[in-house]
Amino acid sequence: MTREGALLIMVAVALVLLALGVWAWRRRTQRDASLTAPVGELPAGAVPETTVSGLYVATTRHDEPLERLAVRGLGFRSHVDVIVAGAGSTAGVALDLTGQPRLFIPAARIVSVDQATVAIDRVVEKQGLTRLSWLIDDETIVDSYFRPQTVSARALAAAVQNILTPTQTPGGDA
Repeated sequence: MTREGALLIMVAVALVLLALGVWAWRRRTQRDASLTAPVGELPAGAVPETTVSGLYVATTRHDEPLERLAVRGLGFRSHVDVIVAGAGSTAGVALDLTGQPRLFIPAARIVSVDQATVAIDRVVEKQGLTRLSWLIDDETIVDSYFRPQTVSARALAAAVQNILTPTQTPGGDA
């Protein structure tokens, strides 16, 4: 085989793999089209209590840390500023992801917050991720994973836990 023939075969294989990746992502996007991220600013009266910079890792199906969801605004890894805001009915968590509009998750939609070790494409030291479990719609629970850089994963989880009502309990370890 000539050098040019080997190069053509390698280019063809690379193009096929790229096409398969695009096809798979489009199917995933169609599958998750009914799920929408909660775009919005902090409500009037919300008091920012904690701001944590870090890495947004992924949003997955609840208790399935290797099943990434292709939700617009939450589909890709990014730098994030997590803002934990208190004050009663306006409490919640705001996410400022690079290049995306701000997302606001009201405290009433947060199911639990805890720590994790594994999420799609990220394995860290034991309990080095913060896992936020929340309702993306009226019945679908998803898990969003964060790798804090300015505080520990435990400190971020504790800050979110402080704004939850006593009936919202932390989940188990992942």
